[in-house]
Amino acid sequence: MAEPFSFRLIGNDGAARFGEITTPHGTVATPAFMPVGTQATVKGLPPEAVRAAGADIVLANTYHLMLRPGAERIAALGGLHNFMKWPYPILTDSGGFQVMSLSELRRLEERCVTFRSHLDGAMFELSPERAVEIQNLLGADIAMQIDECIKLPAARTEIERAMRLSLRWAERSKRAFEQQGRARDGYALFGIVQGGDDLQLRLESVRALTDIGFQGYAIGGLAVGESAEVMRRMIDETAPALPADRPRYLMGVGTPEDILEAVARGIDMFDCVLPTRNRRHGVAFTRYGPITLKNARHADDPRPLDEASSCPAARDYSRAYLHHLIKSGELLGGSLLSTINLAYYQELTAGIRAAIAVGRFAEFQAETKAGWARGDLPPR
Repeated sequence: MAEPFSFRLIGNDGAARFGEITTPHGTVATPAFMPVGTQATVKGLPPEAVRAAGADIVLANTYHLMLRPGAERIAALGGLHNFMKWPYPILTDSGGFQVMSLSELRRLEERCVTFRSHLDGAMFELSPERAVEIQNLLGADIAMQIDECIKLPAARTEIERAMRLSLRWAERSKRAFEQQGRARDGYALFGIVQGGDDLQLRLESVRALTDIGFQGYAIGGLAVGESAEVMRRMIDETAPALPADRPRYLMGVGTPEDILEAVARGIDMFDCVLPTRNRRHGVAFTRYGPITLKNARHADDPRPLDEASSCPAARDYSRAYLHHLIKSGELLGGSLLSTINLAYYQELTAGIRAAIAVGRFAEFQAETKAGWARGDLPPR
């Protein structure tokens, strides 16, 4: 029988924590970075490559899979794990981000959000109950409540309105989750803290969500236009207010530096499209910092991107070859860069976990940042 959802906090170093999430489809070591597989695929990579890069869990999206191929179809085909051949944990975003990003294609009401499909114009309703139902049909190990995420900066009245709507939707999401039996089967539903850049509203959201009670808690509505300083201040105050015995997920974040800073503030889980999105721009994430392989200086360089990397693509291919693939628009170039970037993010979080375990997270953070600051290899 599959193990039910649980979270074990193994240790900490200051506010930084490391632990383990158990789900019906396996365990996730935390802090964890979740590759984004919005439409049941991490762009350009087969699932075995994502696993080989070090990922324990991936993220998929309720809104996009609702439109195509459809949640009922995926359920009939054996669920999302079978459909995408990823037998490990999956977290599904509820569609709350699309409430913001597709604001021109939706109508927001108390009962639900009505979307006009960006694919063919068909109308779809996404209520808290339907969002939970879709995630249950997909078979997500961790489902998210639907919320309203708004861009920053915004007026306090607008931030408060969205936060209170998200709380009402949180209550409805939990009721639906319990009524549909997923909690009894060992799956999890996370609540999402909103409140924009207003600390008072953030803390009120935390208190209300804690009273409702969820298996984990996410901090949403950040990295949506505010400065890094504001984002970190919100995490500084919000994370310690969340239950210590539940995982803490910072949604949509971020850069390697964002991850280091958030771990230092007590965050356990992350997701971001940067590792795969930046392949379009020929950017590789490395211990030297980001490297733009489109630059002409790489054209005649036979050295590997990083000979110390755990990723074969970073060790085995020359910079000249990677430069050629990117400049030529070859599909292999994008695939290799996605592999390299995902592997770096997993190396980073593995290094974070190891450092916390021996009480040297601050040193690891300083050493990692110093490596980025020194920059790329010296000229040949």
